[in-house]
Amino acid sequence: MKIGIINGSIRKERNTEPVAKFAYDIAAQRNGEFEYEYVDLAEYNVPLLTNDVHPMVANKNHEDPNVQQWSDKIDSLDAYIFVTPEYNHGVPGGFKNAVDVLGPEWVGKPVAFIGHGSVGGVRAIEQWRQILANFSMPVVRAELNFNLFIDWKDGEFAPAQRHSAEMHAMLDQLEELVAKHNASVTV
Repeated sequence: MKIGIINGSIRKERNTEPVAKFAYDIAAQRNGEFEYEYVDLAEYNVPLLTNDVHPMVANKNHEDPNVQQWSDKIDSLDAYIFVTPEYNHGVPGGFKNAVDVLGPEWVGKPVAFIGHGSVGGVRAIEQWRQILANFSMPVVRAELNFNLFIDWKDGEFAPAQRHSAEMHAMLDQLEELVAKHNASVTV
């Protein structure tokens, strides 16, 4: 089973990249039936949602080749970890748009969250929980929060030692949820 760790920032200079790579490095070392993949939203150049066909009825077939490539990647994954910055007390527009351009690719798949910002990205994560309810995506309770004033030193990402254990606890919950979800789907 494949779990995508999605770097949800598309900015050139972004604090999300070292956070997502920290998460991937820990996840990739775990032993078990789960494979983790680093997915960088910035590599997909997803355009604004302007298509006349609503994503939920597009049947995973998209006119724009960049959206189709994004769709294929998201559809190939069994679950996700959204690594999200918090912009202006909310979700980043580029990441929200990348979620909005798809539909059935997301439906019913488990998700976990890692946020960063001046208060650890908690407001963005809370908004993501509301948004993804539309796709009936089960969400793990555990989350990671990185504070720009504590987890960065001299401009470099320097997570506290406790974050590794928190990451493993979140991954345990996500893997359990994915296993239950896939067992119920195959029955």
